Amino acid sequence: MTFKDLGLSNSLLKAIEKKGYTQPSPIQEKAIPQVLQRKDVLASAQTGTGKTAGFVLPILELLSTETFKRPQVRALILTPTRELAAQIQQNVKEYSLFLDLKSTVIYGGVNQKPQVATLKQGVDILIATPGRLIDLNNQGFINLKKIELFVLDEADRMLDMGFVRDIQRIMAILPEKRQNLLFSATFSKEIKKLANGILTQPVMVEATPENTTVEVIKQRVIRMDKPRKTAYTIKIISEGDWQQVLIFTRTKHGANKLTEKLNNKKISAMAIHGNKSQNHRTKALAQFKKGEVRVLVATDIAARGIDIPLLPHVINYEIPNISEDYVHRIGRTGRAGANGVAISLVDNDELAYIRDIEKLTKQKFEKEIIEGYEPPHIDESQIKKPKGNPGQTRGRNSRNPNSKPGNKKHYYQKKSKGRG
Repeated sequence: MTFKDLGLSNSLLKAIEKKGYTQPSPIQEKAIPQVLQRKDVLASAQTGTGKTAGFVLPILELLSTETFKRPQVRALILTPTRELAAQIQQNVKEYSLFLDLKSTVIYGGVNQKPQVATLKQGVDILIATPGRLIDLNNQGFINLKKIELFVLDEADRMLDMGFVRDIQRIMAILPEKRQNLLFSATFSKEIKKLANGILTQPVMVEATPENTTVEVIKQRVIRMDKPRKTAYTIKIISEGDWQQVLIFTRTKHGANKLTEKLNNKKISAMAIHGNKSQNHRTKALAQFKKGEVRVLVATDIAARGIDIPLLPHVINYEIPNISEDYVHRIGRTGRAGANGVAISLVDNDELAYIRDIEKLTKQKFEKEIIEGYEPPHIDESQIKKPKGNPGQTRGRNSRNPNSKPGNKKHYYQKKSKGRG
């Protein structure tokens, strides 16, 4: 199947060709025709599958078939992080190169004045993070009454970051009659319940088996003495002469500390996490993509949405205590059919997390032990999961206990009760 077979216009086909794509990915092949038929869609697709184009291309096609004056937004794409919002905006700009459509992106952490100035000029498509969207709406700078298409991207991460209340407030100000698209890496019970309150008779699209990891990624799990993790990380990067490595930590402090130690060993590294300014995060990502920085050390939330073509190496310096995050992390490599290696350094305190990941991904890891870095001997049959979620960072609503994922009180009312 070709992109032309999907029913896209020549203007879009020209833009797609300019980007170098020839055939649609499975998620694009399944989702685009459904969106073009004006159906609500519930789609599950992992990172690196081309899911962004799966909703951007049909939205551009639908909006370009009718011409309107531009004072009001017609399509809203809501996403959890600044990096992902910026990435989606870049995709929209590239695909709409030969169309008379305007778009912009708004997110927090930067001055709102340039964003407001662009909105006043009129845009067709708005990409936004929840917090800044609500802030500018409350100030009267955004009119969402003419929204025809609404996309909730990375819905699973939205829940993890505690954005339930923000999404609820946004849904309340959207017009009841609209087309809805919900994209998520997983189809958990919470996601299906969320979708049930937003979508109307949705078509379910699934590009990959639920909660499986990309087959082209070589996954290594190494049992490790916790104090020796840094030394081993430096060793494999140096001896392998790795020039582009994405490393995940659970905490902001851990990211800063590891970055400092890498730089001290003449391995150029930068950290991105919630305490870093948006300008720093943008600069770090740009330098990493250009090869000016060898190592990017990131927390899960900051790294969501990072798109780095042909990234060869991912290191889980600390194992995520939310199992789904493992799938998202290693999905940074092995994209677009390329091979990738994901190495997880597991100390004794993290063995329970690995067991949860094995259960989620339906695979059994062969655990390696490297001479000189062996962990203290323990009886693995006595391993218990640590209490709580140490080190997990959350979103802007994390201070509110009622906004934690899984709390049933704040999922949406049915449309008949006015939640759209």
